[in-house]
Amino acid sequence: MVLSFPAPGLFLAQHSIGQYIHQHFFDTTFKGLYHANAFDMALLIPYFIVLILLASYGLHRYTLVYLYYKKKKNKVTDPAEKFEDLPRVTVQLPIFNEQYVVDRLLQAACRLNYPREKLDIQLLDDSTDETVEVARGLVEHYATRGFPITYIHRTNRAGFKAGALHEGLQVAKGEFVAIFDAEFVPPPDFLLRIIHHFTDPKIGMVQTRWTHINRNYSFLTEVEAILLDGHFVLEHSARARNDVFFNFNGTAGLWRRQAIDDAGGWQHDTLTEDTDLSYRAQLNGWKFIYRQDVECPAELPVEMTAFKTQQARWAKGLIQTGKKILPRVLKSDQPFRVKLEAWYHLTANLSYPLMVVLSVLLLPAMVIRFYQGWFQMLYIDIPLFLASTFSISSFYLVSQRELFPRSWPRALLYLPFLMALGIGLTVTNTRAVIEALIGKQSAFARTPKYRVESKKDKIRATKYRRRLGWVPWIELLIGSYFALTVYYALQNENYLTVPFLMLFVVGYWYTGLMSLLQGRFSGLSLSAAAEDHIKPFPVGV
Repeated sequence: MVLSFPAPGLFLAQHSIGQYIHQHFFDTTFKGLYHANAFDMALLIPYFIVLILLASYGLHRYTLVYLYYKKKKNKVTDPAEKFEDLPRVTVQLPIFNEQYVVDRLLQAACRLNYPREKLDIQLLDDSTDETVEVARGLVEHYATRGFPITYIHRTNRAGFKAGALHEGLQVAKGEFVAIFDAEFVPPPDFLLRIIHHFTDPKIGMVQTRWTHINRNYSFLTEVEAILLDGHFVLEHSARARNDVFFNFNGTAGLWRRQAIDDAGGWQHDTLTEDTDLSYRAQLNGWKFIYRQDVECPAELPVEMTAFKTQQARWAKGLIQTGKKILPRVLKSDQPFRVKLEAWYHLTANLSYPLMVVLSVLLLPAMVIRFYQGWFQMLYIDIPLFLASTFSISSFYLVSQRELFPRSWPRALLYLPFLMALGIGLTVTNTRAVIEALIGKQSAFARTPKYRVESKKDKIRATKYRRRLGWVPWIELLIGSYFALTVYYALQNENYLTVPFLMLFVVGYWYTGLMSLLQGRFSGLSLSAAAEDHIKPFPVGV
């Protein structure tokens, strides 16, 4: 039997672009035959409400980019004055089960170029494992060599990190307090570059920009770095330059002790005690400075489960802080622009539950919209999708261009996966946001660090790895659901929506599979290690 195929020219003529456009956008054969009923409207109204809300947060990203450039002249660099006599500084190093990185942290702290007689280093250790012996031995090692370092170990973990910082302040000698988390490696000149900003008595805190030791370790760490760069370049800089509230990031910053005390001290009723204290201090009139040009390197999470745990903690903590602080901000005498920016800042993670609702409604909405006509989808849906999704692309591209003027186009390769990863975090972060909204308290879930700095380094152990739970399976299920929407779109020749839908498929499948594979290949020691630390060690996602 001989199979015959149409000539290429005939095929192209029958399926020309012009014919496709005419058939889908200008053919009026079936115009007026479809009328939306009550069921259709019950689906479409929430669908458009969610799209409009997401578009609002997307437009806010565009606004931050605009403010970043508009207020570029307000960029803060070197301080105008300098102390004639350097003030005393306390360096606080809060850790919890950090045996792989504590030596690197202490080495960096002891290398700080600051007069030893004006320095006071505190290792605040809440560890419950071998870290206690390692940390105590390291502190004794440096103390015998003349470094002003003390070891403070707690066994109750009351208040978690906030509680440890508060307890350390009770015996702190410094007028100013620098804080570095376990994965950070402050450069020797860190203190000297920012301490002189405090010659202005109104300055309560100086935050510096995080950089990334293991940025090139894996595809995941590359994407994580771009995400954080967007926050530290555009969000912080735009807010600081526009004189609205921004937050201390919990590490790589320097506080005036008086500002901490005046704001009510460290409080542990939220998981983002740093943002909580920042807003309380600024409401009391203290001014903050952001130094984008001062870098403080840190290690990025190298596992998907660790990254998801970190993001969930931040998402939950910001909503908790919003519930606590936003009423005070809105009732204050701050300008409207300050209140509006605080609203968008502290409620941004509400976009994750909105994304879940959108995920559920997308396929039925596509079916209904198909019968309404494609032209309506073009002038209604497309602008909303552009506002809510492509603002992310511009946001992170601008940050990469600012940091890497020559090599920033390389970030274009990562943008689709960055957007997909953001979508893939939806399930984990939605659960965190809902817990915050209903007032469910949880432990401060630390992010595991393994001292993985380059591609030749391997994860040394799995005992700090998070439990997987049911979340990865839900992510795979939702990804499969979106695969069906892609199939439906292709069947109905709705090719414009396919790239957008593929972001959902890739995002959910990537986060789900990575979480499962990293857990399954961890070896049989995972379960035993989890048992060893089940009581004080918070359970992750």
